[in-house]
Amino acid sequence: MKHRCEWCGTDPLYIAYHDDEWGVPVHDDRRLFEFLILEGAQAGLSWLTILRKRERYRQAFDYFDFARVARYGEGDVARLLGDAGIVRNRLKIESAIRNARCVLAIQEKVGSLEAYLWRYVGGVPIRNAWPSLGDVPARTELSDEISRDLKASGMNFVGSTICYAFMQAVGMVNDHVMGCFRFEAINTHKCG
Repeated sequence: MKHRCEWCGTDPLYIAYHDDEWGVPVHDDRRLFEFLILEGAQAGLSWLTILRKRERYRQAFDYFDFARVARYGEGDVARLLGDAGIVRNRLKIESAIRNARCVLAIQEKVGSLEAYLWRYVGGVPIRNAWPSLGDVPARTELSDEISRDLKASGMNFVGSTICYAFMQAVGMVNDHVMGCFRFEAINTHKCG
């Protein structure tokens, strides 16, 4: 039997996410935007709730094409508020639109969201070695810094805890515990 990080439990969707996705470095702007929006949507909810709604989120938000999302207006907000397949929270929906506009500004300034975000770790994932789930932090000084910078760029729903969960999800940090079968695989994953 494979040993996994305890947080993924026994739900097949959660296990698949843990085994195939969590911690694998993401360098595609659209996927990075997707994780930013989904991590923000998760605030106050479980990640499993968001995973179960993920496909509907993709459809509802034009597969996270941030150039399209940036053009959303009140009609789109109303459409999204009526979509039972996503988290129908006005602040979170408006945040996704606002953040899409900020991503466009970041791209204009530095070329890509990927370049902007990955510079915080020098383009190379931080490789932690936590003995147990209880050792994994919910935020760090680096996630504090990223949160401050994203907020300064105009984004919201990017608090430090959300930013750290984002960093874990997109592989900017490897927080698989040492006993997890994915720990070493992620550490030897080729970036780029």
